[in-house]
Amino acid sequence: MNIRVNGKDVQLSEQETTVADLLDVYKVKKVFSVVEVNRKIISKNVYETTKLSNGDAVEIVHFVGGG
Repeated sequence: MNIRVNGKDVQLSEQETTVADLLDVYKVKKVFSVVEVNRKIISKNVYETTKLSNGDAVEIVHFVGGG
C-alpha cells in the first residue's frame, strides 16, 4: 500500500494497515502524537481501528521534550 506521510511517499506492508501500526513503524508514542488522515484529525482512542487505504495522506505531529 502506498500512502503519503508528512509529505513523503511511503510504502507499507500488508501488516501495517492502521494508524497505530504506522505510529509503531515511526516509533511515535500515541500519547505524544496527533494524527490527521486525509485532512481529518483522528481521535487517539480509534488509532487501533482506523484503517489506512492506498493513496491516503497522513500527517503525524509528535511532541518531544527538551530544553
